[in-house]
Amino acid sequence: MFAMKLTLILLGAFLYLVGTLGWLFWFGPDLVGTGTTEALLCAFAGTCAWLLISFGLAIHIIKTARPAGSLDKPEA
Repeated sequence: MFAMKLTLILLGAFLYLVGTLGWLFWFGPDLVGTGTTEALLCAFAGTCAWLLISFGLAIHIIKTARPAGSLDKPEA
């Protein structure tokens, strides 16, 4: 079970890294370099999607590391 979870975590990290590098260094600059209105709107939408994914991933990591209710006072 641990090997499966580790594999999924590493696969997710790899896919996020490839997607981030691809967007920031290949797709995004190519769309901005094209300069048409449609390409610029796609670049804006893609950047918004990338930011939402990054923010969601950060929230997921924080909630997994410290589940809700962990700061509550222990019951006596």
